[in-house]
Amino acid sequence: MDTYNQDKIDEVVLALLQLTLHDSYRAWKGFDWDVLNRLYEKGWIDNPRNKAKSIAFTQEGLAQSERFFAHHFGLEHPSEE
Repeated sequence: MDTYNQDKIDEVVLALLQLTLHDSYRAWKGFDWDVLNRLYEKGWIDNPRNKAKSIAFTQEGLAQSERFFAHHFGLEHPSEE
């Protein structure tokens, strides 16, 4: 994984956590532990190393996740129907 831009990977994983968002601020753990640890070190999620099957976003992390999701996966020109 050293040949990839880890910041971009972190950004996309944080965005994808939006897909499993529940209870307003939690998402299921389903990503690489190294990535989850980096998200924790950046202050975007609470410590993922616990018995819970999901992670908890920090307030900043939840806002960033929403922005990254819109940036990477939002429609630039929504179709008009």
